[in-house]
Amino acid sequence: MSKLTLGSYPHMLGFEQLERLLERSAKSGNEGYPPYNIEQTSDFSYRITLAVAGFAEEDLAITIEDRQLVIRGRQGEDSDGRVFLHRGIAARQFQRMFVLADGVEVGEAIMENGLLHVDLTRSRPETVVQTINIRKSE
Repeated sequence: MSKLTLGSYPHMLGFEQLERLLERSAKSGNEGYPPYNIEQTSDFSYRITLAVAGFAEEDLAITIEDRQLVIRGRQGEDSDGRVFLHRGIAARQFQRMFVLADGVEVGEAIMENGLLHVDLTRSRPETVVQTINIRKSE
């Protein structure tokens, strides 16, 4: 059985990158920590919200790597000689990745009440009409 790809369809020219994008997003992981929301705030803007209770701003890093928004969290050990009788709140590290489409730009990041908000904007697409001249062969 052969694998169907977007390149298998002759009328789908130049969509090979879309196929790689889908594969990359499938590999980005489906772990459940930290939980997050994605909301559309307007026709051309979005907000990603991650629940990062227990993380300080300096414990978080937000980068863009090869059209992927990568959010990492790593808490430092802050035991300071404390003796825990029970430690149910783990100091976990995480990495969340979101694949960005062309034209999507990352705006600001805001930390509020244990929630990290990352705002994204998508540029408005331009309608382009182009006329191709037909040259007579000689």
